Amino acid sequence: MSKRAAAAVLAGAMIVGLSACSSTGGSSDGKKSNGKLVLGFAQVGAESGWRTANTKSVQEAAKKAGITLKFSDAQQKQENQIKAIRSFIQQKVDVIAFSPVVESGWDTVLKEAKAAHIPVILTDRAIDSADTSLYATFLGSDFVEEGKKAGDWLVKEYQAKPGEVNVVQLEGTTGSAPANDRKSGFADAIKGDPKFKVVASQTGDFTRAKGKEVMQAFLKAQPKIDVLYAHNDDMALGAIQAIEEAGKKPGTDIKIVSVDGVKDAFTAMSQGKINFDVECNPLLGDQLMELAKKVKNGESVEHRIKTVEGTFTPEQATAALPTRQY
Repeated sequence: MSKRAAAAVLAGAMIVGLSACSSTGGSSDGKKSNGKLVLGFAQVGAESGWRTANTKSVQEAAKKAGITLKFSDAQQKQENQIKAIRSFIQQKVDVIAFSPVVESGWDTVLKEAKAAHIPVILTDRAIDSADTSLYATFLGSDFVEEGKKAGDWLVKEYQAKPGEVNVVQLEGTTGSAPANDRKSGFADAIKGDPKFKVVASQTGDFTRAKGKEVMQAFLKAQPKIDVLYAHNDDMALGAIQAIEEAGKKPGTDIKIVSVDGVKDAFTAMSQGKINFDVECNPLLGDQLMELAKKVKNGESVEHRIKTVEGTFTPEQATAALPTRQY
């Protein structure tokens, strides 16, 4: 064989080899070559039992649905979520989903996703953008309604009892949709009766440790506390520790109403330490995967999809406790 012919054969072999590497190693746009839908999911963090259950639901549902999940934990920082979303855009995932740390400040990065023709799904928490075309749908709870349910219970509980009712409130992460909405829904429910006084309200950042810390401060600053309203169960559970350490009996000396309905809270309810709990279902994984498939295929979906949730008394929580999934 001549040198020229040998060189041509070698060049041809190199081209074939490069083609083979490209096909087995995945396409150049970062998507899996096996045709699986790729979902980029930017989670808030792991600040509570609810959030842990939510993450597990998403991960298990993706595996069951045959969807490739690229997962990011923002550690409750908006800048981390924005970086994750930009990374998903660069990787050219099929769909982006995220649970926003706060409501504001998303337009710029979501416009980048829109320009890249990557549909976005909001899960659990909403954003306050005026441009609703920046996301395909929002899957989650009605936080205002949750706050209203908590307030309605309180009004009914004290309907026949005279005298002022002093309430302290443990708020969620400042600027987040659940904190804003659960506060406003609760305020609307109790505003018709002047005997309810919110004497202190401060963020506990949705964590057990911060809930305990803030409740300790409330107990020192407020001579009379009748009711604690917590925006989530982890803060309520932390507050219970503070109440007990102060020599008071949670659920009796201080009535407690909370939101989430996690298993630890149900245990506390069975012990009489929480008086009422408004459910917020974290098991959104299956619904999210179905929505991801639909928006990827260009199918129309409702712009707002609410989850179905209930409320629990101590008796109901005790009955449900053995089969509670989160």
